[in-house]
Amino acid sequence: MPQLGIPELLIILVIIVVIFGVGRLGEVGGALGKGIREFRKASSGEPDEGDEDQKEPQKLAEGSNDEEASS
Repeated sequence: MPQLGIPELLIILVIIVVIFGVGRLGEVGGALGKGIREFRKASSGEPDEGDEDQKEPQKLAEGSNDEEASS
């Protein structure tokens, strides 16, 4: 497989700019980065942020039960 040089990379960049436009490049890059981070977290087995959000209401509910019991 031939290696990509500077001219080939510039052509690819121009095509991307034409397809997405200059204004949306930041959004596309951010979405791509987020997808890569989520993929790495999933492949490494780390719990994602959604799991922590689901545990928090349980902690709050348990804390309110403790306060009612002590009253």
